[in-house]
Amino acid sequence: MSDTLRDQLLGLGFKPAPKPERPERGNDPKRGNGRRDGKPASGVRADARGPGAKPAQPGQHRNEQRRGPGGKPAGRPAGKPGQPGQGKPRSREDIDLAKAYAIRAQREKDERIAAEQAKQEEARQRREARARLAELVKDQALNVPDAEIARHFPYGGKIKRIYVTPDQLKALNAGELGVLQMDGRYVLVSAQMLAQAEAVFAPAVALKVDPNAPAQDDPYADPQYQVPDDLVW
Repeated sequence: MSDTLRDQLLGLGFKPAPKPERPERGNDPKRGNGRRDGKPASGVRADARGPGAKPAQPGQHRNEQRRGPGGKPAGRPAGKPGQPGQGKPRSREDIDLAKAYAIRAQREKDERIAAEQAKQEEARQRREARARLAELVKDQALNVPDAEIARHFPYGGKIKRIYVTPDQLKALNAGELGVLQMDGRYVLVSAQMLAQAEAVFAPAVALKVDPNAPAQDDPYADPQYQVPDDLVW
């Protein structure tokens, strides 16, 4: 149609035919929103909440991501049983019982420490007493190297012996001499030295004869008394 005819039709009241609207590039259903994989085009976010839903407010999606199933806040693991603030609170009876256990445990610990300290102190005192005794008895032994008479006596739960001369045997049975245990040896000393040694360290006294005691109290005083070898250590 020429421009003259178009003008004539317009002049008669005819309206021009409307032009077809071009669909937007991203909303063309035939073109798949501009992407072959059917996903929304870049810059267009799909709203899965359905038609009629209100536009998402700023920060709404961030809050929804922080919530787990059931609308509970996600991202923080649930507390385990036994942790503070979890489970049944402890009763007054449980607290008192725990305190009693703690007090008893501390008392037993203190007793063990005290017993160990007392044991160490006793060992220290014994060492010091033995050292003083050794200094006291130094050069005071009356043992005779070639003595042949064995004088037996009980000491430490066993039968012990010391070799003396006939005169020393009489003096020993009369309480004028005595026997000390010194570093595994048996030392013959005078009664006065025996008394001093007993004051320094009494466990070292191996034989102290009481001349007034009955004879049956010291059966080994008789020089004829023989002790089997298997009872002598």
